Amino acid sequence: MFKLTQDRSDTDDYPGSYYHASRNRGPDTEPLDGSSRADVCVIGGGYTGLSTALHLSKNGYRVILLEARKLGWGASGRNGGQLGSGQNKDQIELEKLLGKSTAHALWDLAQDAKALARSLITEYNIDCDLKPGVAHPDHKPGYAAHTRAYVDHLREHYQYDSIEYLERAEMAALVGSDRYYGGSIDHGAGHLHPLNYALGLADAAIQNGAILHENTVVESYQEGKTTRVQTNRGTVEADSIVLACNGYLGKLEQRLSGKIMPINNFIVATEPLSDERVNEINPQDIAFADSRFVVNYYRLSADKRLLFGGGENYRNRFPRDIESFVRKPMLEVYPQLADTPIEYAWGGTLAVTLNRMPHFGRLGKHGTYFAQGYSGHGVALSTMAGKLIADAIAGETGNFDLFGKLPTHSFPGGDWLRWPGLVLGMSYYALRDRL
Repeated sequence: MFKLTQDRSDTDDYPGSYYHASRNRGPDTEPLDGSSRADVCVIGGGYTGLSTALHLSKNGYRVILLEARKLGWGASGRNGGQLGSGQNKDQIELEKLLGKSTAHALWDLAQDAKALARSLITEYNIDCDLKPGVAHPDHKPGYAAHTRAYVDHLREHYQYDSIEYLERAEMAALVGSDRYYGGSIDHGAGHLHPLNYALGLADAAIQNGAILHENTVVESYQEGKTTRVQTNRGTVEADSIVLACNGYLGKLEQRLSGKIMPINNFIVATEPLSDERVNEINPQDIAFADSRFVVNYYRLSADKRLLFGGGENYRNRFPRDIESFVRKPMLEVYPQLADTPIEYAWGGTLAVTLNRMPHFGRLGKHGTYFAQGYSGHGVALSTMAGKLIADAIAGETGNFDLFGKLPTHSFPGGDWLRWPGLVLGMSYYALRDRL
């Protein structure tokens, strides 16, 4: 049994998690050694970077990807594994904020993002336990009317017939808990093993000619007609670079760091459950993400463990006892699991934006592209981000620019005060969850 109770690992290996323990063999890579030249240098080996490298290399570009630790080491290898529909804001809200035309375009791109992930899994035979179905239970009775209206809205105005509203008794039967007041089930969404998906994207990128270097820390870069990327292992010169660092951007690019806030989220995995218990708590083997602002999300692993994510913190360290931190919300949903052992507990860092929408764009006059801030909705959207960046580098900028035009404000307070502001805001919404 392994329980990760320390903060972010500074070693080259993966942090301990159920995903790490059940991962497939990844590609064999070496750190950068000396000087190299590429058409495009991708910085970051998560979904965004790997998808970018894959799609660029398929189009004939010479691509070098640099990852500070291991491929999929960050949030891409530690998340809840949900392949969700739409954006992080619902379509009714997007229509009010951006207009119906832009809202529909964003919905269509999100639909394409799910389809893209599924097509890559099929094309490259990625073994990542992909399964259909995500339910969204309502934890307050007053939310049910909105959920019903939203389901009707998607079915009528977006012709999305894969979603249905569930009454309280129907949700209780689906989730194996009486803690909810109804909700929806989205048969068009899905869930998967996130680290194995990342490793599969890495293999696919290598098959198409991309060069991937792990354990290579980017220290700085200098833009120009040719951009020079300086690492602890050597240098890369490239016509374009892609910043695909998300929650691990750090101080590499100050023009972007104020647009995102790294936050930490936590997951536990129980021991394998009996068939009787599985039929009680998740008879359809789907994923769940409830209506809390600090969302509880959970599903079954391939070997019938409950993987339960719950709780956040906003510091640069993880809780000392992650198991106890997550066990509390888990038992609020499933008190019948009070005596079920927890065998893995881990955390990961993601990036949120102020408006909870992804942040895409280009910097300056040179070929520096970025995508970040998926705000917990990134499995499908970051895969699509890589394709859109590759398209933009090839001159097809339309869909990339659609995201780039979304209003993305900096967190107030700069580097010193944005953390206290975030903690205050998150604490307010967490209190609302409990009331």
